[in-house]
Amino acid sequence: MIRFLFKGIMRDRSRSLLPVIVVALGVFLTVFMSGFLKGVFNDITELNAKFSTGHVKIVTRAYSENEGQLPNDLALLDVSKLVHNLQRDYPEMDWVYRIRTGGLLDVPDSHGETRGQGQALGTAVDLLSPGSGEAERMNIKKSLVRGRIPDKQGEALISDDFAKRFNVNIGDKVTLFGSTMNGSMMFKTFTVSGTLKFGTSLLDRGAIFMDIRDAQIALDMDDAASEVLGYFRDGYDDLKAAATEASFNTKYNVKSDEYSPVMSRLVEQEGLGDYLKLGNRASAMMVSIFIVAMSIVLWNTGLLGGLRRYSEFGVRLALGEEKKHIYITTIYEAILIGLIGSVAGSALGIGAAYYMQKYGLDVSGIMGNIGMMVPSVYRAQVTPQLFYIGFIPGLMATVLGSALAGFAIYKRRTSQLFHELEV
Repeated sequence: MIRFLFKGIMRDRSRSLLPVIVVALGVFLTVFMSGFLKGVFNDITELNAKFSTGHVKIVTRAYSENEGQLPNDLALLDVSKLVHNLQRDYPEMDWVYRIRTGGLLDVPDSHGETRGQGQALGTAVDLLSPGSGEAERMNIKKSLVRGRIPDKQGEALISDDFAKRFNVNIGDKVTLFGSTMNGSMMFKTFTVSGTLKFGTSLLDRGAIFMDIRDAQIALDMDDAASEVLGYFRDGYDDLKAAATEASFNTKYNVKSDEYSPVMSRLVEQEGLGDYLKLGNRASAMMVSIFIVAMSIVLWNTGLLGGLRRYSEFGVRLALGEEKKHIYITTIYEAILIGLIGSVAGSALGIGAAYYMQKYGLDVSGIMGNIGMMVPSVYRAQVTPQLFYIGFIPGLMATVLGSALAGFAIYKRRTSQLFHELEV
């Protein structure tokens, strides 16, 4: 019977073409938008994980309460011992420590006088130790516009936008002004070894990257760090992160000591958990809306098709076919139409998502004043979910629409059949 119904659908385009187009369009939008939203929210969380939050982050309790002010006077002490213990207790993770600081970046002229000055966000990571992996993790190599990564102390990388704004060239000197861990004034002169462009306005406006040892010397932070970040080698897993967080805080955190270390996982920082929930809810809401909208359209299409097939149903009833059987065959037709439309729409949606994954959508022109750490190029992400998510609205909408429209079959009166056939 399925083969018979399939032939009828393919041969009678007037009753199947419009429903297939409607289903394919709805499934295409569902699949594409699901992949796009997944890619955007994953890019936001991954970017923040690499540069700011890690998969888990360790700071002092006092630091965590004032983190937006970068209070290095509340930083972690004996950080090398802490990292050694972490590597022993949680060997499945990579552990790094960093220093973050703010200040003014001064650009002198040939006489040593200030010719340009701007706000800077300083980040100190391990750039010189062999095998540290920080340059790769933070995508520094790929973000180089000019120059090279520092290979000795006293060198630093600055944002390319800042360098162009103040005409800073490779080999020029720049001075970072700020305050030390003890509250005294700090100034440290660096040689610019290269410039960076990450595609994120928060970093590209004015950033300086230096080696961790230079920052420790300049900020009086011997064996101290602003934060320790942990990364799972096989990607972020919230269940593992929650178990690690609970284990660490039980062992190391002392509630009566504001300088004791406390761990928080990625979803608890900077509202990233809300972003992930928003992405999941948006996808679920989008699928629900398409199911309802397509069901209404297909219901009306089914009613129009039922009117055109009114005589066909009458003949089939007159020949002795049960109303229940006719109703079931219309449901089977709807399933076949839904499958055809879902396959076509899924193929188009996955193709469009793959294109957006490869090339992305550049929104840097409207991100100039955004203070959040978000990518300037939005990309979709092709996941296994996209290969089946479109069949949910595709099949449910067609079956629901045909089920509602098919009730007209039960309203046929046998007493009118012969009169209709005579006419």
